[in-house]
Amino acid sequence: MSRTLRLCALAVLLIAAAVTLHLLRLDARALLWLQESRTTAEQRASGLWLPGYQAVLQLEVPGFENEEFSDLSYNPATDTLFTVSGKHPLLIELSLDGQLLRSIPVIGASNLEGVAVLEDGYLAVTDERQHNLTIFKLDASTRELRTEQAVQQVELGYRDSANKGFEGLAWDKRNQRLLLGKERDPLMLFGLPSDGRKVTGPLQELASLDDYMTDLAGLTVDPRSGQILALSQESHLLVSLNQQYQPQSFIALLGALNGLDSNIPQAEGVALDGAGNLYMVSESNKFYGFRQASASQ
Repeated sequence: MSRTLRLCALAVLLIAAAVTLHLLRLDARALLWLQESRTTAEQRASGLWLPGYQAVLQLEVPGFENEEFSDLSYNPATDTLFTVSGKHPLLIELSLDGQLLRSIPVIGASNLEGVAVLEDGYLAVTDERQHNLTIFKLDASTRELRTEQAVQQVELGYRDSANKGFEGLAWDKRNQRLLLGKERDPLMLFGLPSDGRKVTGPLQELASLDDYMTDLAGLTVDPRSGQILALSQESHLLVSLNQQYQPQSFIALLGALNGLDSNIPQAEGVALDGAGNLYMVSESNKFYGFRQASASQ
């Protein structure tokens, strides 16, 4: 092999290594490991300690092979989960073991990316293409939703972001706000004041997460500790943040780690139930359940 070819091959390897480092955020993981090692036993006991979770469910939801599950939210009133599909605008209700309960068309929506269960039967969704947030009233008999009959629609802005808009959405009851995650450009956590039925104030920037991940795909809030879980599908990471938006613990969503048979290919949503069990969805129709190690034994 000539010297020129050897230099070209080396350049290709270096570029590939740089891309891998960027996407998997190995630099950020080193920082997260350092932060995690500084967490005291008391902090671990009082908060959400992600390394203690193990996968106990890994399945596909039949009938949605051509859809794109996005975001996930727990409904404490029914002990069920809601996700949305971006390809065909659907609101999908699942049992805690990933079984389909109902699929609700959302007429007038374009590309649903976020969902959050609020209070008293109210539910919010975000539409990445339309750059808005819509609040509906939902009950057990609901079989169709129409944006023209929504309780409220709120313009979110960032219309120049194309397909890099708001993806994660979560209800933060403790602080009476909706949390929204912008995928990138900027990769940012936002707050939207709410009483659990309607939005009551303007969108507010809260914190950049650019140091820890390359994109933001999903959010949820632990109602017991107030910690925020931020999900990155590109970086294959789930990170817990304290109320100052600093990382406390994390797990890598890679095969052979935390009980996973294989990588979660495109993690798009995360939720916690009332018992602290963890759930995730991935495109197209994959569903995962995690329990704390002591609870899963």
